[in-house]
Amino acid sequence: MTVSLGYWIGFFAFIVVMLALDLGVFHKNNETPTIKSSLLWSAFWIGLAFLFAGGVWLFAGGEYALDFVTAYLLEKSLSIDNLFIFILVFGFFQIKPQYQHRILFWGVFGALVMRVIFIFAGVALLDRFKWLMILFGLFLVVTGVKMLFEKKDHADDLNDNLIVKGLRRLLPFKEDATVPKMVLRVDGKLMATQFLMALLFIEVSDLVFAVDSIPAVLSVSQNTFIVVTSNIFAIMGLRSLYFALSGILPLFRYIKYALAVILAFIGIKMILNEVAHYAGWTWQISNVVSLVVIIGLITISIVASVIVDRVLKRRQL
Repeated sequence: MTVSLGYWIGFFAFIVVMLALDLGVFHKNNETPTIKSSLLWSAFWIGLAFLFAGGVWLFAGGEYALDFVTAYLLEKSLSIDNLFIFILVFGFFQIKPQYQHRILFWGVFGALVMRVIFIFAGVALLDRFKWLMILFGLFLVVTGVKMLFEKKDHADDLNDNLIVKGLRRLLPFKEDATVPKMVLRVDGKLMATQFLMALLFIEVSDLVFAVDSIPAVLSVSQNTFIVVTSNIFAIMGLRSLYFALSGILPLFRYIKYALAVILAFIGIKMILNEVAHYAGWTWQISNVVSLVVIIGLITISIVASVIVDRVLKRRQL
Protein backbone atom coordinates (compact mmCIF):
# COMPACT_ATOMS: atom_id res chain seq x y z
CA MET A 1 0.00 0.00 0.00
CA THR A 2 1.68 3.17 -1.23
CA VAL A 3 0.33 6.42 0.19
CA SER A 4 1.13 9.74 -1.49
CA LEU A 5 2.31 12.79 0.43
CA GLY A 6 -1.05 14.45 -0.19
CA TYR A 7 -2.90 11.85 1.89
CA TRP A 8 -0.43 12.28 4.76
CA ILE A 9 -0.83 16.07 4.67
CA GLY A 10 -4.61 15.78 4.46
CA PHE A 11 -4.82 13.39 7.39
CA PHE A 12 -2.60 15.44 9.70
CA ALA A 13 -4.35 18.65 8.64
CA PHE A 14 -7.66 17.07 9.67
CA ILE A 15 -6.22 16.05 13.07
CA VAL A 16 -4.80 19.56 13.67
CA VAL A 17 -8.17 21.13 12.80
CA MET A 18 -10.01 18.74 15.15
CA LEU A 19 -7.58 19.49 17.99
CA ALA A 20 -7.98 23.23 17.42
CA LEU A 21 -11.79 22.95 17.42
CA ASP A 22 -11.67 20.76 20.52
CA LEU A 23 -9.71 23.20 22.65
CA GLY A 24 -10.70 26.48 21.02
CA VAL A 25 -14.43 25.93 20.41
CA PHE A 26 -15.98 22.87 22.07
CA HIS A 27 -14.01 22.95 25.34
CA LYS A 28 -12.62 26.47 25.56
CA ASN A 29 -13.95 26.92 29.10
CA ASN A 30 -12.83 24.96 32.15
CA GLU A 31 -15.84 22.74 32.74
CA THR A 32 -16.48 19.08 33.40
CA PRO A 33 -17.71 17.23 30.29
CA THR A 34 -21.03 15.53 30.90
CA ILE A 35 -21.40 11.77 30.52
CA LYS A 36 -23.82 12.35 27.63
CA SER A 37 -21.44 14.60 25.69
CA SER A 38 -18.53 12.25 26.43
CA LEU A 39 -20.47 9.26 25.10
CA LEU A 40 -21.38 11.24 21.98
CA TRP A 41 -17.75 12.24 21.41
CA SER A 42 -16.65 8.63 21.97
CA ALA A 43 -19.21 7.44 19.45
CA PHE A 44 -18.04 10.14 17.03
CA TRP A 45 -14.38 9.06 17.16
CA ILE A 46 -15.20 5.34 16.98
CA GLY A 47 -17.57 5.95 14.06
CA LEU A 48 -14.95 8.11 12.34
CA ALA A 49 -12.36 5.35 12.72
CA PHE A 50 -14.63 2.78 11.08
CA LEU A 51 -15.58 5.29 8.37
CA PHE A 52 -11.86 5.70 7.71
CA ALA A 53 -11.55 1.90 7.57
CA GLY A 54 -14.29 1.94 4.93
CA GLY A 55 -12.24 4.43 2.94
CA VAL A 56 -9.18 2.20 3.20
CA TRP A 57 -11.29 -0.74 1.99
CA LEU A 58 -12.53 1.31 -0.96
CA PHE A 59 -9.15 2.65 -2.08
CA ALA A 60 -6.69 -0.05 -0.95
CA GLY A 61 -8.71 -3.24 -0.47
CA GLY A 62 -10.13 -5.40 2.29
CA GLU A 63 -6.78 -6.70 3.54
CA TYR A 64 -5.53 -3.24 4.50
CA ALA A 65 -8.92 -2.32 5.96
CA LEU A 66 -8.76 -5.43 8.18
CA ASP A 67 -5.21 -4.45 9.21
CA PHE A 68 -6.46 -0.99 10.18
CA VAL A 69 -9.42 -2.28 12.20
CA THR A 70 -7.28 -4.88 14.00
CA ALA A 71 -4.55 -2.33 14.77
CA TYR A 72 -7.15 0.21 15.92
CA LEU A 73 -8.93 -2.23 18.27
CA LEU A 74 -5.61 -3.53 19.60
CA GLU A 75 -4.40 0.00 20.35
CA LYS A 76 -7.80 0.95 21.79
CA SER A 77 -7.70 -2.07 24.09
CA LEU A 78 -4.16 -1.43 25.30
CA SER A 79 -4.95 2.26 25.86
CA ILE A 80 -7.40 1.26 28.60
CA ASP A 81 -4.32 1.20 30.83
CA ASN A 82 -4.01 4.93 30.19
CA LEU A 83 -7.52 5.47 31.56
CA PHE A 84 -6.54 3.88 34.86
CA ILE A 85 -3.49 6.15 34.96
CA PHE A 86 -5.74 9.20 34.41
CA ILE A 87 -7.90 8.20 37.39
CA LEU A 88 -4.83 7.52 39.51
CA VAL A 89 -2.95 10.72 38.74
CA PHE A 90 -5.94 13.08 38.98
CA GLY A 91 -6.87 11.58 42.33
CA PHE A 92 -3.33 11.81 43.68
CA PHE A 93 -2.72 15.41 42.59
CA GLN A 94 -6.32 16.37 43.48
CA ILE A 95 -7.09 17.86 40.06
CA LYS A 96 -10.69 19.01 39.95
CA PRO A 97 -12.83 17.53 37.11
CA GLN A 98 -13.28 20.91 35.37
CA TYR A 99 -9.51 21.16 34.80
CA GLN A 100 -8.91 17.58 33.72
CA HIS A 101 -9.93 17.97 30.08
CA ARG A 102 -7.32 20.67 29.36
CA ILE A 103 -4.57 18.57 30.94
CA LEU A 104 -5.66 15.54 28.94
CA PHE A 105 -5.74 17.61 25.74
CA TRP A 106 -2.05 18.46 26.05
CA GLY A 107 -1.34 14.95 27.28
CA VAL A 108 -2.93 13.47 24.17
CA PHE A 109 -1.16 15.99 21.93
CA GLY A 110 2.21 14.97 23.38
CA ALA A 111 1.28 11.30 23.07
CA LEU A 112 0.44 11.75 19.38
CA VAL A 113 3.84 13.28 18.65
CA MET A 114 5.71 10.57 20.58
CA ARG A 115 3.72 7.73 19.00
CA VAL A 116 4.36 8.97 15.45
CA ILE A 117 8.11 9.17 16.15
CA PHE A 118 8.09 5.69 17.73
CA ILE A 119 6.18 4.19 14.81
CA PHE A 120 8.45 5.60 12.09
CA ALA A 121 11.49 4.45 14.06
CA GLY A 122 9.98 0.99 14.63
CA VAL A 123 9.04 0.49 10.99
CA ALA A 124 12.50 1.62 9.87
CA LEU A 125 14.18 -0.81 12.28
CA LEU A 126 11.99 -3.76 11.28
CA ASP A 127 12.50 -2.98 7.61
CA ARG A 128 16.25 -3.28 8.12
CA PHE A 129 16.41 -5.90 10.87
CA LYS A 130 13.56 -8.39 10.45
CA TRP A 131 14.82 -10.54 13.33
CA LEU A 132 13.86 -7.75 15.76
CA MET A 133 10.31 -9.05 15.42
CA ILE A 134 11.31 -12.06 17.55
CA LEU A 135 12.86 -9.80 20.22
CA PHE A 136 9.75 -7.59 20.24
CA GLY A 137 7.63 -10.72 20.61
CA LEU A 138 9.69 -12.01 23.55
CA PHE A 139 9.45 -8.59 25.19
CA LEU A 140 5.64 -8.58 24.87
CA VAL A 141 5.34 -12.10 26.28
CA VAL A 142 7.46 -11.16 29.31
CA THR A 143 5.49 -7.92 29.76
CA GLY A 144 2.18 -9.78 29.59
CA VAL A 145 3.27 -12.36 32.15
CA LYS A 146 4.51 -9.62 34.51
CA MET A 147 1.16 -7.80 34.18
CA LEU A 148 -0.68 -10.94 35.26
CA PHE A 149 1.13 -11.02 38.58
CA GLU A 150 1.83 -7.36 39.37
CA LYS A 151 0.06 -5.71 42.28
CA LYS A 152 -2.50 -3.00 41.65
CA ASP A 153 -1.40 0.58 42.10
CA HIS A 154 -3.17 2.87 44.56
CA ALA A 155 -3.16 6.64 44.68
CA ASP A 156 -1.20 6.71 47.97
CA ASP A 157 1.61 4.74 46.36
CA LEU A 158 2.51 7.61 44.00
CA ASN A 159 4.59 9.23 46.72
CA ASP A 160 7.06 6.39 46.17
CA ASN A 161 6.62 6.32 42.40
CA LEU A 162 9.88 6.76 40.48
CA ILE A 163 8.30 9.20 38.02
CA VAL A 164 6.96 11.45 40.79
CA LYS A 165 10.24 11.30 42.71
CA GLY A 166 12.17 12.19 39.57
CA LEU A 167 9.90 15.12 38.69
CA ARG A 168 10.09 16.51 42.22
CA ARG A 169 13.88 16.40 42.09
CA LEU A 170 14.04 18.08 38.69
CA LEU A 171 11.38 20.77 39.25
CA PRO A 172 10.68 23.14 42.14
CA PHE A 173 7.16 22.12 43.08
CA LYS A 174 4.25 23.97 44.69
CA GLU A 175 1.78 21.31 45.82
CA ASP A 176 -1.30 23.37 46.71
CA ALA A 177 -1.74 25.73 43.74
CA THR A 178 -5.37 26.84 43.44
CA VAL A 179 -4.92 28.67 40.13
CA PRO A 180 -5.15 26.26 37.16
CA LYS A 181 -1.75 27.13 35.66
CA MET A 182 1.17 24.89 34.82
CA VAL A 183 3.73 27.17 36.47
CA LEU A 184 3.49 29.94 39.06
CA ARG A 185 5.91 32.61 40.20
CA VAL A 186 6.34 32.40 43.97
CA ASP A 187 8.64 34.95 45.63
CA GLY A 188 10.20 35.65 42.25
CA LYS A 189 10.86 31.97 41.54
CA LEU A 190 9.08 29.86 38.92
CA MET A 191 7.54 26.73 40.40
CA ALA A 192 5.73 23.79 38.84
CA THR A 193 2.17 23.19 40.02
CA GLN A 194 0.29 19.94 40.46
CA PHE A 195 -1.27 20.62 37.03
CA LEU A 196 2.13 20.48 35.30
CA MET A 197 3.18 17.49 37.41
CA ALA A 198 0.01 15.62 36.42
CA LEU A 199 0.61 16.41 32.73
CA LEU A 200 4.25 15.29 32.85
CA PHE A 201 3.30 12.11 34.71
CA ILE A 202 0.73 11.30 32.00
CA GLU A 203 3.28 11.96 29.25
CA VAL A 204 5.98 9.79 30.84
CA SER A 205 3.44 7.02 31.52
CA ASP A 206 2.32 7.06 27.89
CA LEU A 207 5.94 6.83 26.81
CA VAL A 208 6.25 3.67 28.93
CA PHE A 209 3.00 2.26 27.49
CA ALA A 210 4.17 3.03 23.95
CA VAL A 211 7.12 0.68 24.48
CA ASP A 212 4.53 -2.12 24.76
CA SER A 213 1.84 -0.99 22.35
CA ILE A 214 3.96 0.06 19.36
CA PRO A 215 5.69 -3.35 18.95
CA ALA A 216 2.28 -4.99 19.43
CA VAL A 217 0.61 -2.93 16.71
CA LEU A 218 3.58 -3.52 14.38
CA SER A 219 2.73 -7.23 14.61
CA VAL A 220 -0.52 -6.40 12.82
CA SER A 221 0.94 -4.27 10.04
CA GLN A 222 4.23 -2.64 9.16
CA ASN A 223 2.58 -0.23 6.76
CA THR A 224 3.40 3.16 8.26
CA PHE A 225 0.16 4.84 7.17
CA ILE A 226 -2.03 2.07 8.64
CA VAL A 227 -0.13 1.98 11.95
CA VAL A 228 0.03 5.77 12.37
CA THR A 229 -3.62 6.42 11.52
CA SER A 230 -4.94 3.56 13.67
CA ASN A 231 -2.87 4.79 16.63
CA ILE A 232 -4.02 8.39 16.24
CA PHE A 233 -7.70 7.46 15.95
CA ALA A 234 -7.41 5.29 19.07
CA ILE A 235 -5.68 8.03 21.08
CA MET A 236 -7.92 10.88 19.92
CA GLY A 237 -10.95 9.24 21.53
CA LEU A 238 -9.25 8.60 24.88
CA ARG A 239 -10.34 11.79 26.64
CA SER A 240 -14.04 11.39 25.91
CA LEU A 241 -13.83 7.68 26.79
CA TYR A 242 -12.24 8.60 30.12
CA PHE A 243 -14.99 11.04 31.08
CA ALA A 244 -17.66 8.58 29.92
CA LEU A 245 -16.26 5.61 31.87
CA SER A 246 -14.20 7.04 34.76
CA GLY A 247 -17.01 6.41 37.24
CA ILE A 248 -17.41 2.72 36.39
CA LEU A 249 -13.95 1.81 35.06
CA PRO A 250 -12.60 0.65 38.48
CA LEU A 251 -15.41 -1.95 38.55
CA PHE A 252 -13.86 -3.75 35.58
CA ARG A 253 -11.49 -5.71 37.77
CA TYR A 254 -10.49 -8.23 35.11
CA ILE A 255 -9.57 -5.80 32.33
CA LYS A 256 -5.90 -5.85 33.37
CA TYR A 257 -5.78 -9.64 33.01
CA ALA A 258 -7.32 -9.46 29.55
CA LEU A 259 -4.73 -6.87 28.48
CA ALA A 260 -1.94 -9.03 29.87
CA VAL A 261 -3.13 -12.07 27.91
CA ILE A 262 -3.55 -9.95 24.77
CA LEU A 263 0.04 -8.71 25.03
CA ALA A 264 1.34 -12.25 25.58
CA PHE A 265 -0.74 -13.56 22.66
CA ILE A 266 0.52 -10.83 20.33
CA GLY A 267 4.08 -11.59 21.41
CA ILE A 268 3.63 -15.30 20.70
CA LYS A 269 2.08 -14.43 17.34
CA MET A 270 5.08 -12.28 16.41
CA ILE A 271 7.53 -15.02 17.34
CA LEU A 272 5.68 -17.88 15.61
CA ASN A 273 4.97 -15.90 12.43
CA GLU A 274 8.58 -14.81 12.15
CA VAL A 275 9.89 -18.35 12.80
CA ALA A 276 7.45 -19.65 10.17
CA HIS A 277 8.76 -17.06 7.71
CA TYR A 278 12.40 -18.08 8.26
CA ALA A 279 11.51 -21.78 8.13
CA GLY A 280 9.57 -21.38 4.88
CA TRP A 281 6.28 -22.56 6.38
CA THR A 282 3.06 -21.37 4.76
CA TRP A 283 0.89 -21.05 7.90
CA GLN A 284 0.66 -17.92 10.04
CA ILE A 285 -1.55 -16.55 12.80
CA SER A 286 -3.67 -14.12 10.80
CA ASN A 287 -5.03 -10.72 11.79
CA VAL A 288 -8.53 -12.23 11.72
CA VAL A 289 -7.50 -14.51 14.58
CA SER A 290 -5.94 -11.55 16.39
CA LEU A 291 -9.14 -9.55 15.98
CA VAL A 292 -11.26 -12.38 17.41
CA VAL A 293 -8.89 -12.87 20.36
CA ILE A 294 -8.81 -9.14 21.21
CA ILE A 295 -12.58 -8.66 21.05
CA GLY A 296 -13.23 -11.95 22.83
CA LEU A 297 -10.87 -11.34 25.76
CA ILE A 298 -12.04 -7.76 26.37
CA THR A 299 -15.70 -8.86 26.21
CA ILE A 300 -15.15 -11.80 28.57
CA SER A 301 -13.24 -9.62 31.06
CA ILE A 302 -16.00 -6.97 31.13
CA VAL A 303 -18.81 -9.52 31.45
CA ALA A 304 -16.94 -11.40 34.21
CA SER A 305 -16.27 -8.11 36.05
CA VAL A 306 -19.94 -7.14 35.94
CA ILE A 307 -21.09 -10.58 37.14
CA VAL A 308 -18.60 -10.67 40.03
CA ASP A 309 -19.50 -7.11 41.05
CA ARG A 310 -23.21 -8.02 41.21
CA VAL A 311 -22.48 -11.17 43.21
CA LEU A 312 -20.40 -9.19 45.73
CA LYS A 313 -23.12 -6.57 46.09
CA ARG A 314 -25.75 -9.25 46.77
CA ARG A 315 -23.56 -10.79 49.48
CA GLN A 316 -23.28 -7.41 51.19
CA LEU A 317 -27.07 -7.02 51.40
